Amino acid sequence: MAIATSHPLALPRQHVFWLLHLTGWGAYVAQGCLYAVAHGKPSGYWVVPATAATMGALVTLGLRYVLKSGWSLPPRRLLVLMVPLILASSAVIDFVTREVLVDFCETCKPTTQLEFIAYSLGYIYVLLAWVGAYMGIKYYQQLQDETARALAARSMAHQAQLKMLRYQLNPHFLFNTLNAISTLILDRDNATANRMVQGLSSFLRHSLDNDPMQRVTLRQELDALTLYLDIEKIRFAERLRIETAIDEDCWRALLPSLLLQPLVENAIKYAVAKQIAGGLLRITAERDGDQLVLRVTDDGPGCSALEGDQLPPGKGVGLRNTRERLHVLYGEASGFSVRNLERGIEVTLRLPFDTAQTLAD
Repeated sequence: MAIATSHPLALPRQHVFWLLHLTGWGAYVAQGCLYAVAHGKPSGYWVVPATAATMGALVTLGLRYVLKSGWSLPPRRLLVLMVPLILASSAVIDFVTREVLVDFCETCKPTTQLEFIAYSLGYIYVLLAWVGAYMGIKYYQQLQDETARALAARSMAHQAQLKMLRYQLNPHFLFNTLNAISTLILDRDNATANRMVQGLSSFLRHSLDNDPMQRVTLRQELDALTLYLDIEKIRFAERLRIETAIDEDCWRALLPSLLLQPLVENAIKYAVAKQIAGGLLRITAERDGDQLVLRVTDDGPGCSALEGDQLPPGKGVGLRNTRERLHVLYGEASGFSVRNLERGIEVTLRLPFDTAQTLAD
């Protein structure tokens, strides 16, 4: 997700540091000037908070260097290292600032060792606040980096899983088609075998050229499905009958590429191929609120082992693959169901209704 460039965290981190560093010490000067006005200090008193802020900005740069160098140290060792440096930094700021302050307040110069120690600790809370803010922001950035790495790793695993599921379809389909081509060659029906090889080539070229992570419109999906069905029509001729019923507003709906192919292949394998008279394959698409509903229906013998919408163990590789793809892509926003009809099986897919136009908006 892109971050708006107007947000300060969209700047390079080095720029963010300088922006916050200079803004923070600038605010310290402004607060000191307001204090001077509220307490009736002379007009030139602004030089006191300006000196303190300048020294503070310089010494905290040194503290930053130490923090960056010792960031990998255990917290206890880092604390032992930082405490004396913070005390020394407070003393340095106080020493330089007090040399300016005595021009406005002659009694502000320490006269005893105890007063010197007390004055030296005067800026410790400002430095602790700076160190605390620096460490808090750095820990936040580390957390953001770790989150980004975790999301990137999850995204890579997510994409690898989707590609595995998509490419798993090709060997499954290829095995069935090559068997059919082999049968045609053995029957010396070389012309039909040649047409099937050409159809197979066109389909596989489309399948391999198409990015498995890219969604396509339903029209593009059905065009690709036609390449597959052209091959099956050569095998089954008039035995394979196809009907489609697509709602007009569904043609531009987006879905994962080759989502319907394993469903159609499954229907042909179990409904059309097993019947002497062949069978009817019906593909429908409709919009139901914010969901796209796709159905693939056949008029075959059905599946007696089907319990509810649960697939029987060891069967329906294409169906399981499709269900898994939907779950990986859309999670709970998707739906997958299989049911026996009075004659045949109906597979229903539900996924979020998106179009190229809505994505652009």
